Amino acid sequence: MDAGIAKKRKLDVNENNDKGGGGSSDHTSYLHEKNENHVTLMFGLKEEVGTLARCLKLFEKYNVNLAHIESRPSKRIIGSYEFLVTCEKSSEDVDLVKAIDELHKETSYVHVLSRSHDPNATPWFPNKMQDIDEFANNILSYGSELDSDHPGFTDTVYRARRKEFADIAFHYKHGKPIPHVKYTEDEIKTWGTIFRKLTELYPTHACREFNHVFPLLVENCGFREDNIPQLQEVSEFLQDCTGFRLRPVAGLLSSRDFLAGLAFRVFHSTQYIRHGSNPMYTPEPDVCHELLGHVPLFADPRFATFSQEIGLASLGAPDEYVEKLATCYWFTVEFGLCRQQGKIKAYGAGLLSSFGELQYCLSDKPEVKSFDPVKTAEQKYPITEFQPIYFLSESFDLAKEKMRAYASTIPRPFTVRYNPYTQSVEVLNKTEQLKDLALDIRGDLNTLIDAMNKVDK
Repeated sequence: MDAGIAKKRKLDVNENNDKGGGGSSDHTSYLHEKNENHVTLMFGLKEEVGTLARCLKLFEKYNVNLAHIESRPSKRIIGSYEFLVTCEKSSEDVDLVKAIDELHKETSYVHVLSRSHDPNATPWFPNKMQDIDEFANNILSYGSELDSDHPGFTDTVYRARRKEFADIAFHYKHGKPIPHVKYTEDEIKTWGTIFRKLTELYPTHACREFNHVFPLLVENCGFREDNIPQLQEVSEFLQDCTGFRLRPVAGLLSSRDFLAGLAFRVFHSTQYIRHGSNPMYTPEPDVCHELLGHVPLFADPRFATFSQEIGLASLGAPDEYVEKLATCYWFTVEFGLCRQQGKIKAYGAGLLSSFGELQYCLSDKPEVKSFDPVKTAEQKYPITEFQPIYFLSESFDLAKEKMRAYASTIPRPFTVRYNPYTQSVEVLNKTEQLKDLALDIRGDLNTLIDAMNKVDK
């Protein structure tokens, strides 16, 4: 376990193996398992003698037990170190709050990676798109930090390459272009193997929205067997289509932070590629999963709106509801099925980037249930094998309305609305705000009526 929080993983499947190989895990790999009994902190030390000792004394002073501690060179302040600690929560959460408050005085920075240390407060969430910079690097593992069972664990060249990609993401800021990457011949070969196998299945297995967009990506973004598209070019294409954009990520994000990005139509994307020794397997999401699985449908207006609804519902929501929303995300954006012209098709990225599971999900082996956020949010699922249960949506519009209805049941003292003109989230909890919203809606209705009258003529 990293800092006491388990990583979720999805193993993709090779057509010659029932449980190994394949395309990619999903972005729920960026969503951490919830541990209600722990709070994880990251802090950087000032360059002073005895600073670490004083910090550890603070935890002792307030009777906060440390379940895990690790150090690493700081990515923020060159030449210094940062520490990741997991604190065991007790019935006296106020003691932990006091310890964190004093920790700010002794350190260069403090980030609370799980924000449940104050049970009576509404969890912090970004209001503007640039606020994503505040948490985009609150990660629990860096790019070159691979588990011992990872195919590239003993490959020093691959680990160094992974660190290059992680550094790009770590230093990225909102509004800047995503740096161009020159992929190696081996990386392009790995991409080509996956691209070739998956494109054989898309015409018969993927939903029509996916198959409508994919040729546009070939034409505009260089989606080819011999070329790995650049995130910046793909991001610009998505912005033109639906306002969605890609942001490079250096490691694992919490469920709350990852979903908060979706609220702003920002998708945190990896830029590295899986190890070439086994191109049909990856233990975490890579650029193949992102570009082949996720990107095409983020260019579809209805799917983009549905994805954003999950993100908006997460803002300020209690921890238990964030995890329920993450489960809904798993069974829709990652592993969702839909019905089109009487046939079941795949639209989840975990399916569309996995040669093996894309075939399996449309067979008679798994159980298929109707998507209902209330029930779907409670469904347990395996993370290292094919899904035994999938959820089917009749349409993205219907799924969106169900998500909105579910979001209205989440206990929070306000409603949020995304303003695309200012790229900000408006918290609706005052009468004047509601009046302004009503005027905006009335203006849109007048435009709609005027257009309908002209069409009728």
